[in-house]
Amino acid sequence: MRRSEHIAQLQQTARWDMVIIGGGATGLGAALDAAARGYKTLLVERFDFAQGTSSRSTKLIHGGVRYLEQGNINLVKGALRERFFFLKNAPELTRTVPFILPVYQVWKLIYFWIGLKLYDLLSGKLSVGSTRLLSARRVAELMPSVETQGLRGGVMYYDGQFDDSGMCIALAHTAATYGATVLNYVEAQSFLYSSEGKISGLRLLDRHTGQRYEVSAGAVINATGVFADVLMGADNPEHKPVVKPSRGTHLVVDTSFFEGNHALLIPRTTDGRVLFAVPWMGKVVIGTTDVPVEEATAEPLAGEEEVDFILQNFNQYCRTQLRRSEVLSVFAGLRPLVRMQDLRSTAHLLRDHALIVSESSLITITGGKWTTYRKMAQDAVNKAAAIAALPFKKCPTRRIAVSRPAKEPSPEYALRLHPAYPYTIADVRHAIRHEMALTVEDVLARRLRLQFLDRAAAQEVEERVREELRGVSV
Repeated sequence: MRRSEHIAQLQQTARWDMVIIGGGATGLGAALDAAARGYKTLLVERFDFAQGTSSRSTKLIHGGVRYLEQGNINLVKGALRERFFFLKNAPELTRTVPFILPVYQVWKLIYFWIGLKLYDLLSGKLSVGSTRLLSARRVAELMPSVETQGLRGGVMYYDGQFDDSGMCIALAHTAATYGATVLNYVEAQSFLYSSEGKISGLRLLDRHTGQRYEVSAGAVINATGVFADVLMGADNPEHKPVVKPSRGTHLVVDTSFFEGNHALLIPRTTDGRVLFAVPWMGKVVIGTTDVPVEEATAEPLAGEEEVDFILQNFNQYCRTQLRRSEVLSVFAGLRPLVRMQDLRSTAHLLRDHALIVSESSLITITGGKWTTYRKMAQDAVNKAAAIAALPFKKCPTRRIAVSRPAKEPSPEYALRLHPAYPYTIADVRHAIRHEMALTVEDVLARRLRLQFLDRAAAQEVEERVREELRGVSV
């Protein structure tokens, strides 16, 4: 997946069946879906793949436990079905994780067991593990860090976990193997219109080289997540916003503060949400928050009050009290919640997705969550095929395995980038040559994940990565 080859494809193609704007989960999922159906597909992303929301998740593939409590059975059931396809199609990037919900009141033990058993039953034959009750002693054995005073028992259930930005690279690579052209750092600057007022193409800018292009398209899909309203507004100045961004913050800490291989579910935080503490890549990810945001930004920053909120709620359930100075990394992402009605709290907005077609035939797909990216992509491509009057072809992505570009054996894999982490110089060169990494952050945040795991360690190796970027051709 060399960027120069995809730029050449862009230059040599006069017309595309579909152009997809947005290189996150949904956009890349749509690129794979469209290309696998045989449609001539171009995807452009103005920054890096997964630079926004799609690299800043809780790293979970799940049906949504809190939506079950809200009574949205169909949403949960659909997400659990997608969880199965997600895990099946990306075995190198996913795994099944046991979660434990510690309980301190007997009646709640029965309440949560019934709820999580229903969560399990809704997945039917696609279940990834059986829910069961645990004694207080067993909870303490499996989760040594848990607060045992007053502990009455627990409930164990199963969900999925994955590398989110790694999954985006896998989707991009797999889409490319089916013939899609996928490009990061290419911005859709304006639309082209036919005499009937329908979108017929795009003006593009390669932000890496400064080169400009015009492309013709049968259909255009807006998969820009929290920025969907920006493109919809560019198409129609009278457009009213449909996305209500919500910021979710996560902390990354050392495993010494949360021992064991089981993830923790805190069923009700002080603001009525759930909180997770999940082992991930040798660390523990704790999150998340739900803070309404007035305007979407490319680099959302977590507020210290959000960090304090997570620490407070986590420490209530653990004997090892975590302090701010012991947090290795903090990251925040914006959820593209669909504005169905005016609500004061985004915690009550559902994570379902919306498909919107403008008068000019711009197709916008937004909302949803990582677990349902494949279904969102399917809906968008179905609509795009109809608008472009393309031959109908069934969606094949339930059965398509996705993977990142293969790494070749190299003695450079023995050269560590940082002594405390397994990443090597060869990993850096592979990210640049075969995964379109163009900046230090592309490498350290989204290809190797070091910036998410340990910000101080990432800063120590920035110059070494910068040297590789200067010396490796893309």
